[in-house]
Amino acid sequence: MNPTKCSELSRNDTSNPASGTGIKHSPQDHDDHSDRRNLEGSPELTDSENTSVIGVTLLTGGGDRPYVFGLATSLISEGAGLDIIGSDTLDFPELRGKRSVTFLNLRGSVESDVGLLRKVFRVGTYYARLLHYTSTSEPKIFHILWNNKIEIFDRTILMLYYKLLGKRIVRTAHNVNAGKRDSKDTYLNRLTLRIQYRLSDHIFVHTEKMKRELVEEFGVANSRVSVIPFGINNSVPTTGLTSEEAKEKLGLRADKKTILFFGRITPYKGLEYLVTAYQRFLPRREDYQMVIAGRPKDCERYWSAIRESVREDVQQGNVIMNASFIPDEEIEVYFKAADVLVLPYRHIYQSGVLFLSYSFGLPVLAADVGSLKDEIVEGKTGFAFWPEDPADLANAIERFFGSDLYATLDHRRQEIRAYSAEKHSWGVVSKLTMNLYASLLRLPGSGALVDNHKCKVLVDAKASSKD
Repeated sequence: MNPTKCSELSRNDTSNPASGTGIKHSPQDHDDHSDRRNLEGSPELTDSENTSVIGVTLLTGGGDRPYVFGLATSLISEGAGLDIIGSDTLDFPELRGKRSVTFLNLRGSVESDVGLLRKVFRVGTYYARLLHYTSTSEPKIFHILWNNKIEIFDRTILMLYYKLLGKRIVRTAHNVNAGKRDSKDTYLNRLTLRIQYRLSDHIFVHTEKMKRELVEEFGVANSRVSVIPFGINNSVPTTGLTSEEAKEKLGLRADKKTILFFGRITPYKGLEYLVTAYQRFLPRREDYQMVIAGRPKDCERYWSAIRESVREDVQQGNVIMNASFIPDEEIEVYFKAADVLVLPYRHIYQSGVLFLSYSFGLPVLAADVGSLKDEIVEGKTGFAFWPEDPADLANAIERFFGSDLYATLDHRRQEIRAYSAEKHSWGVVSKLTMNLYASLLRLPGSGALVDNHKCKVLVDAKASSKD
């Protein structure tokens, strides 16, 4: 790639000629985000004097704001030049005006409360723009963080199109098989997943269990899969808000123990087990209060049943419920008001909410599914319990509130933050990722493709340097 030209697009231009439609770089007013602050641990967003030799297109699917922000900022700090294929929700103020970044809002709005014809038009327009961009783009690395709306098309035709144009494809598989997780798996789902995984030059996953599933169930060569840390969420603003102030903001009683369920509500997350544990198995239920915060998705009957089951608790003020999307600016309040986060999941590969909780120094009680237990240091960062077992979940709640971890929570919060920042550093993620990019481009001195041994060595070396 030409080191003086990361993209045919001017990185200071506000329009997108590559799309052929004159899409604006910043399509909406962002005055409401003008006071967003970088969190401690976020990389400095400075432009290097020379344009990076490694140009990368990040294909985001239009969502997952925390992961896109963390990965993009860390790659910039390592010298990558990025074309970010995004949406209205991913136009980060911190990335504007950076010579090493071009934000291409090919997706536009991702709001779901529009008519069917509008949705079809939006999706069709997006794919047309993406196809045109791909045919004219200079970056050779296409890094897919998430697929788009028509996943079968993304996994097959779109992948073949990328390969035909000589792109080297990196795939971050946050879920190896979401259909299996959601009990919606089909032969077609597995077949198209297999095709996408086979057409990818390299695949990143977040746990060893995920790697084994890719190798054993999808026939991916061991050498083409690397386990990387799940980077800690550094996109959420934080202030000097205290726990007492946060409780007051949510209308919570300061003398009660506060349990938090946070994030998108869907059946595989097992919220009903937490509700049952709270209502039936806690011997001194009056000592506790519970907060449920998150928007239900595609589960109207499921959510209606849960809402009805806690109706009386809500009326009595024992359960606080906010069944809507929680903006970044409001997330801090929930995690600082809580004494513990509960993840009662039935199925999961890995959970970004767990790491978000750690970033606020909040302990976690997690069901032993997927790799959640691997991220829990018993008695230090939280406790694990049996999945789909409300009685054992209630025991875990009592165990936590009777532990030294809870008794010294004010002190332990800083320890949890430090632990998560060290183990899930975006600096580690970006170095491993850049090493892989260089290997795929066969740059001099890049060495072999990143593997799990190298990942472990880098993480261990980083940890030992702090000892």
